[in-house]
Amino acid sequence: MSGSTKAMGVLTVGALVAVTAYTVALGSNGWLWFGWVVLGLITMGMVATRET
Repeated sequence: MSGSTKAMGVLTVGALVAVTAYTVALGSNGWLWFGWVVLGLITMGMVATRET
């Protein structure tokens, strides 16, 4: 895995932790979860293209 793919993975996990903490503290925000899903899909796409 390349450095940029690892960085995206770390960013995605960090964003999940942040969105989860926000949801617990202040309530759910659909846009934050939507943004996290998009970030996760981009990360999975990067992983898929690097492995082939």
